[in-house]
Amino acid sequence: MTNIIKNPRITEKASNTFEQNIYTFDVSAGANKTEIKKAIFTLYKVKPIRVNVLPVPKKKTFSKGKIGTRGGGRKALVYLKKGDKIEFV
Repeated sequence: MTNIIKNPRITEKASNTFEQNIYTFDVSAGANKTEIKKAIFTLYKVKPIRVNVLPVPKKKTFSKGKIGTRGGGRKALVYLKKGDKIEFV
């Protein structure tokens, strides 16, 4: 269960959605929505209403004369009920 959710995405855009009870997590490539819901429940003891899964595209980088890529993967938007909250330490 713990290898499904890699880490929470703490970005400016993601932190603006905390007020609407929407939390963003990096998830593994093979995880589906029901597995993500179960993993959120076991880790944070809150039951999600809805989960959206989105691809994060790779980005090309150019550093010190070399071309490479960074990033990529998947992220999940987890919607919670009005009273529920997830605390990141």
